[in-house]
Amino acid sequence: MAGAGVKAAVEWLVSVAPDPDACRWEWERNPRGIALLPAGRRWDVLVLPGELGYPTLDVLTRLIDRPGPVLSDFGNARMGFFVPPGTVAHWVGTGVRGVGPGTWIVVPHPGRASNGGVRWLIPPDGSGTLTDATLLELAMHETAAGQAERGGD
Repeated sequence: MAGAGVKAAVEWLVSVAPDPDACRWEWERNPRGIALLPAGRRWDVLVLPGELGYPTLDVLTRLIDRPGPVLSDFGNARMGFFVPPGTVAHWVGTGVRGVGPGTWIVVPHPGRASNGGVRWLIPPDGSGTLTDATLLELAMHETAAGQAERGGD
């Protein structure tokens, strides 16, 4: 991601921080390169188990050119898809954890590798692009159906 894109992504992310300067400081000086940001303001996050998340991301990227930001945790056990705020309040799917208002998420700097075990698979671009929850759900259903046909992968 080019310099201007990273700057826009940083500004978009820190716009939800109670103290944007403290968030920037954490990214710059904390050896892990991560910060805690509140969900539910500009985005919610749907957290999928990795065995569902990775193939879902494959399906999703065939449906649209660029989904919203996607995080992966240490060991790729879980993936977080950034979706519009309010999604978590209405989500009824099982096996998916919702991170919405009143919760926080570990977020690495969008322009460099993190040592904290959390990394961007698709970093934010600063434009506010989020993954449409309906498309994400369709991609999840397609993935689950394919896994069921193959005997659970």
